[in-house]
Amino acid sequence: MEVDRKYGLPECAKLIEVGSAIDQRGQLCFTENSCLPFKIERVFWISNIPKGQTRGMHAHKICAEIVFPAQGEFDMFVSDKDGERTYHMSRPDVGIYIGPNVWCELRNFTPNAVCVVLASHKYIAEGYVNDYEEFKK
Repeated sequence: MEVDRKYGLPECAKLIEVGSAIDQRGQLCFTENSCLPFKIERVFWISNIPKGQTRGMHAHKICAEIVFPAQGEFDMFVSDKDGERTYHMSRPDVGIYIGPNVWCELRNFTPNAVCVVLASHKYIAEGYVNDYEEFKK
């Protein structure tokens, strides 16, 4: 795992680079729990996103996630007490670690984009902040 802070991401959002092997057959990306900042409790993916739709639009109270563009590209807006930034996600071997109390929005998906998310906790509806104004308080 490589964490890259040169992009000026807020403190609780860090780039995570996972293993990758590329040859004439394509690209294989991989990681293991021992290489991540948390033990994976849940994995989910987002696909078939209609043009113009935004995903995420929330912050987690305790859960952390790593978001990868498994296929295609999208923009990821992140915000916390230290600032905000939009990052263009285009490499399947580079994800963004989103810690608790970080607002996240996924936007501008290319056709056929697939977003894969590794999460530190199981889904709990009460663990989300879904209003940006409430989050900023």
